Amino acid sequence: MGFLDIDNATKSYGKVEVLHNVDISVQESEFLVLVGPSGCGKSTLLNMIAGLEEVTSGEIRIKGEVMNHVHPSKRNIAMVFQSYALYPNMTVGQNITFGLEMHGVPKSEREKAMDKVARLLQIENLLSRKPGQLSGGQRQRVAMGRALVREPDVFLFDEPLSNLDAKLRVDMRTEIKKLHQNLGTTIVYVTHDQIEAMTLSTRIAVMHNGYIQQLGTPNEIYNSPSNLFVATFMGSPSMNLLPVRINVDGNDVQAETTNGKGEAVSLTFHNPSASLKEFNGKSVTLGIRPESLTDLEGADQRSEHIETINNTVDVIEPAGSDTFVTTTMGNTECIGRMRADTNLKPGAETSFAINMEKVVVFDPETEMRIA
Repeated sequence: MGFLDIDNATKSYGKVEVLHNVDISVQESEFLVLVGPSGCGKSTLLNMIAGLEEVTSGEIRIKGEVMNHVHPSKRNIAMVFQSYALYPNMTVGQNITFGLEMHGVPKSEREKAMDKVARLLQIENLLSRKPGQLSGGQRQRVAMGRALVREPDVFLFDEPLSNLDAKLRVDMRTEIKKLHQNLGTTIVYVTHDQIEAMTLSTRIAVMHNGYIQQLGTPNEIYNSPSNLFVATFMGSPSMNLLPVRINVDGNDVQAETTNGKGEAVSLTFHNPSASLKEFNGKSVTLGIRPESLTDLEGADQRSEHIETINNTVDVIEPAGSDTFVTTTMGNTECIGRMRADTNLKPGAETSFAINMEKVVVFDPETEMRIA
């Protein structure tokens, strides 16, 4: 049993089921991120935890107590919205302490709690201002302060950074990460941004079409995606996926494909699994992250199995700290991540290094990972 348990929860609107048998157990002090494209059900699930949406079937429990029919005000949760939801006629200080006042907390205690979170969020100089006098980042800090001051069991964040510009999003992401590390709070955070999911979370639930596609640590989600959707949704640039044919020769297993000139290429797997060997003679989908398709000098020196192929450079995209190089394998465009100072040009012939310890394989029919 976890601190927050979502047990076989479903949500239907009439005859249409939009959330299907969701099972997640969140431990105390964990930072769980619900991530997925628009319409996948992540905000609906968050609203069910908050009590803003009813649970059609299954249970939601906090500290072992069933919350299904408990009013939102009685759940001891705090929610930070995308729109900030501040009272425009109140000062920052009044916005932060309003919830405490409604719960009958004495003024002296309210002010003490307000001062504490104001110092934590570095907004002491804003307490007498109105929300209309604040920037987007300042408003978000105030919204977070209003949640923090209550010391709830669970914090819920509903895409809190989506209204901010790119630089401010990065800054606020760091602030939220610091808050979690310093306070050890239990957080459920909704976003469609996979970078936010990877950098903030202790665990990620990847959602699509109302189903949990995979639940795991950022490392598990990124390096061992359970299916093609997770593989392509998580990571930027996304994982390269190319068709290959499996050839088993004794203990060796190769992926047979072609380079950009149509020449045969054979890639030997590192420690192939028994399940992969069952696909002998069949076509599968090979997944390669861009950083596992690179130049010889940039290849992971710790890897015990690097395969090299000669191929043609199609496109060069300088990106500051990296250079992305597009090449063709198996009639499929693939993106490799190389060093910023690479001197490759389009049309050049070069050696590409593939880290076979990091490749994954999917069944093209079921779209599930084989190995």
